[in-house]
Amino acid sequence: MNSRERVLRAFGKVGGLPDRVPIQFDLCRQLADHFGKKLNVPVNYTDNLYEDVTYRISANELRVAMGSDVVITGASVSDDFKIIPDNDGTWLNEYQMRMRQGDIYVEVVGYPLAHAETKADIDAFKFPDPDAPGRYRDAEALVKKFHHDYLVFGDIEVTVFSFAHQLVGMEKLLIDMMMETEYVIPLFEACAEFQTKVGLRLIEKGVDAIWFGDDFGTQVSLLIPPDIFRSQLKPIYTRMIDRFKKAKPDIIPILHCDGAVSDLLVDVYEMGFEVFNPVQPGVPGHLPMDMKNNFGELFSFWGAIDQQDLLPKGSDDDLEKDIMEKISILGKNGGYMVAPAHIIQNDVSPERVEKFISLCMKHGKY
Repeated sequence: MNSRERVLRAFGKVGGLPDRVPIQFDLCRQLADHFGKKLNVPVNYTDNLYEDVTYRISANELRVAMGSDVVITGASVSDDFKIIPDNDGTWLNEYQMRMRQGDIYVEVVGYPLAHAETKADIDAFKFPDPDAPGRYRDAEALVKKFHHDYLVFGDIEVTVFSFAHQLVGMEKLLIDMMMETEYVIPLFEACAEFQTKVGLRLIEKGVDAIWFGDDFGTQVSLLIPPDIFRSQLKPIYTRMIDRFKKAKPDIIPILHCDGAVSDLLVDVYEMGFEVFNPVQPGVPGHLPMDMKNNFGELFSFWGAIDQQDLLPKGSDDDLEKDIMEKISILGKNGGYMVAPAHIIQNDVSPERVEKFISLCMKHGKY
């Protein structure tokens, strides 16, 4: 059984169980460079328009060599765009967000729509050209190389809500959503339109799934009241998925959503999503048994292994017990791809990455 069939079976797209639970993982640049050198595999980076998404869609040749069952691609920065760092070390990305490298992730320190109040402010903002030169060169090459043996995901993370708050600022957006300020829905619609065009181009290139990414929760609760989510955001995601399904009826819509978001998962299903990621561990409502019992008929699950504390700091025994628990519960009768809940950062040793992969292989067989 090749990786493509393994994931299709795990996601319920092909009848029968896979031979084992499929595996996926993302690597930060330091870990990717380390393993590329160790395994003598070239590490190819695709620079995404939003910097941290780069590590979702890069190093595919390396990751499949290490055991990943999927390939993840996405849009890259335009050939016509060049980053010019300022003297203070910050830079403008292609969205005109001012960025700074933080301890782990990049941070937005300047919001191009911080002044937005009206629909006219959104209409006047120039989004990048979704069809700019070079935007899908890497995606086309990866699909051509891997689609026979691997399921290929098209990544449009930082999709609507997260895209919007990176353009205007989180505090401003949340207040303005509650106040129903004029610009809010036009901003969501503009973000959705840009990412829908990107997703449709990725579908044209041949991807099998579209991976959305927006975080609606904190470590303890929702960021957005459910009624506001349902009135302002739910219709927009539904329309996006409808357009993707029209273009490719068997496309698999996947949502990455961090935080304690179990109270929204029925809505997420009703929008059309079929796979829920990352099943963030350690937050209310996300116990494996609760996820499987309450939502296992609605979704396949992808993720659930803690990369905040367990991978960098836990013992090998703790890691093994956690992997066994997640596979035995979330993977019962299929419906699960095991993965860390986010990109593995350089606080995780290379030896622990290898241990994680070996334990998933050891305990994942049906």
